[in-house]
Amino acid sequence: MNSRVKKLAVLAMLCAIAYVVMVVGRIPIVLFLKYDPKDVIITLGGFMYGPLAALAISSIVSIIEMITVSGTGVIGCIMNIISSCSFACVAAFIYKRNPSFKSAIIGLVIGVFTMTLGMMIWNYLITPLYMGIAREAVVKLLIPAFLPFNLFKGCMNLIFVLLLYKPVLRILKLEKNS
Repeated sequence: MNSRVKKLAVLAMLCAIAYVVMVVGRIPIVLFLKYDPKDVIITLGGFMYGPLAALAISSIVSIIEMITVSGTGVIGCIMNIISSCSFACVAAFIYKRNPSFKSAIIGLVIGVFTMTLGMMIWNYLITPLYMGIAREAVVKLLIPAFLPFNLFKGCMNLIFVLLLYKPVLRILKLEKNS
């Protein structure tokens, strides 16, 4: 099979898997915030094919999520893309520069902090518009709600990616050798 066709097929498969784990694995945490493990699949796709692949998977899955199961509309879609990319694209960028388990860990840790900081800023800016509440009310939620949620989400994603890293890498090496 042509390598471009194979890459496109794998990316489509990763989009489908990310969507399914998002639908099946949704866990409400606090307020309107829900954890779902789609970023794990997006990050693995980024490790395989680079940060642009992570951006593509994130965008496709978030748009399909917005159309099918999300009640958050365009704002929620944009927030999902920002959240996923600030974690997965950062981790994939660092990993691609030096593909090793150590680089994966460094990229994931930096991704957790990038996503957490980024979502604190975006929640400060966007949540008042999205929820129709005063910015002061959102400020009161930043530390007790948004910060722990995003740290929890990032750490869960980090753990799941690390658990899947070696088995996925092994499969990729077998595939490349066949």
